[in-house]
Amino acid sequence: MDADIGDFLRSCRARIQPEDVGLQAYGRRRVPGLRREEVAQLAGVSVDYYIRLEQGRGPSVSDAVLDAIARVLRLDGTEHAYLRTVARPRAGGSVPAASQRVRPGLRLVLDSLAGAPAFVLGRRMDVLAWNALGDAVVGFSRMPAAERNMPRQVFLEPAARELYPEWAAVAAETVAFLRLDAGLHPDDRQLATLVGELSLKSEDFRRLWADHRVKSKTRGVKRINHAVAGELVLPYETLGAAGEPGQSLVVYTPEPGSETAERVALLASWAAAPEPAAG
Repeated sequence: MDADIGDFLRSCRARIQPEDVGLQAYGRRRVPGLRREEVAQLAGVSVDYYIRLEQGRGPSVSDAVLDAIARVLRLDGTEHAYLRTVARPRAGGSVPAASQRVRPGLRLVLDSLAGAPAFVLGRRMDVLAWNALGDAVVGFSRMPAAERNMPRQVFLEPAARELYPEWAAVAAETVAFLRLDAGLHPDDRQLATLVGELSLKSEDFRRLWADHRVKSKTRGVKRINHAVAGELVLPYETLGAAGEPGQSLVVYTPEPGSETAERVALLASWAAAPEPAAG
């Protein structure tokens, strides 16, 4: 799995200009951002040490050094944690594919959220379960079981660009979260297969994956252009499922009294209505 510390650090260096960190830019630069020797100087380590670290052949690096590099490159908390992970990958072989089952108690929580669209995400952003309103909003049940995965939907489903009016932002956020998962699980064969397929089939995915940005998805706002209800503005909260590593509960929380809340309530009434009897 591609979780190379060198690519990550080079990408981060390219985003920081010398002037941003109080350095004078002299001469023409072949590549944008900070040079390796400038990062080393500002972090208080030797240039040789930093080069070996960026090449992935350095000694076991201390938290103090990683903290200093994170400060120089202005990494946020998620990026800082990712740097620590890829700088000291776990030893061992490939991790066998684990079954992602949603425990009954979590399914009960999903169903109890009758007024809020909600679903459970697992590893690799696989969609594991959802409530009726979540299905009414996103349409999970219409996806083939083997393709219920958010990156697949965003990049391989042609209708995704209409479903998400802010598709570019959704795509970047999705890749950044998937990159974070790759750093935590560098030997995940299923994740490697997913990244390979998306890279082969989507130029947009290849470009975003090569940027090496990482981001968590704890909260935000998702805009959805629903075929029946119209545009929905949906703040969301992502809650980790206690005792289930890699699983999280995503809940859309429309602003009370908003037009979106009214449209979601209408969808909820449709989702709750019994299907007409056949015959």
